[in-house]
Amino acid sequence: MKFTEVTIHTTTEGSELVADVLWRYTVYGVAISDVADVIALQQNKVMYWDYMDESLTDQSANKEVLVKSFIALDETDTILPEIREDIEELGRSCVGNLYPGSLEITLREVEGDEWHAIWKEHFRPIHIGADVVVVPEWIRYDRKPGEKVVYLDSNMAFGTGEHETTSMCLELMQDYIKPKTVCIDVGCGSGILGIAAIKLGAKHAYLTDIDKVAVESAAHNAKLNCVQDNVDIVQTNLIDGFDVQGDLVVANITAEILCGLASAIPKCLNKGGTLILSGIIEDRVDMVLEFFLPQGLELVKRRQKGGWIALVFKSV
Repeated sequence: MKFTEVTIHTTTEGSELVADVLWRYTVYGVAISDVADVIALQQNKVMYWDYMDESLTDQSANKEVLVKSFIALDETDTILPEIREDIEELGRSCVGNLYPGSLEITLREVEGDEWHAIWKEHFRPIHIGADVVVVPEWIRYDRKPGEKVVYLDSNMAFGTGEHETTSMCLELMQDYIKPKTVCIDVGCGSGILGIAAIKLGAKHAYLTDIDKVAVESAAHNAKLNCVQDNVDIVQTNLIDGFDVQGDLVVANITAEILCGLASAIPKCLNKGGTLILSGIIEDRVDMVLEFFLPQGLELVKRRQKGGWIALVFKSV
């Protein structure tokens, strides 16, 4: 089978939004190639290289980020115009400090499973916070004492821990999970947050997503981590008949979607519980606060990485 490799040229700040657009049109994987990730790994002493080209750390250099996706060749003529339209709309909507770059789109025809090999090249073990390590299932990893290892086969749904929005959620979760915690992961994608909650000691986790592929991927990853008996995975938008409540609710989604769920998400939170919202660009923070603060919530923490914001609320 042949595929079209769609590459969009963007920036570190715009890469997550571009990837989100591409995930709407593919079940064959999305890969982000960002030299900033390599530099961060080196500086944080997570990985070391015997040799690193000095040009990588040149702050004046143009460090373009490439976001790659793959669509079946026979579907390209139908899907590509829709991708172009959404990327153009993304460019128009980016304001303030969020510069998305040129958003140039380039295409290449690839054979068979070449897309899968390309995606795997970009995913390595990631240490997040004090305890969590996210590991691709195809890589052997020797767990160190105290580490909570989350194994992922994430080529079918978004969420590997590489991006600031996900890593902030994982870092913040480590402060709030207790042995009897019931966690709800809204928009679970690969299931990384709900699975990590169980690994960190939560009693049970409910994982929800409106996308069938995400639900299937989360179920696969839950089984891969041997936590399937501690999670329920539901295809839902939270509005239609979802009446479960938890002590910790995590939602890593774009600000616009969060605001659309502002009346539904707090209803899933027990009194005194914690809500973590991520996926919010700087210029959308006030909008998110305007929607969520009137829902019986108190803002207790704000975290920022790059141009992305995570917010922590308490139910009052």
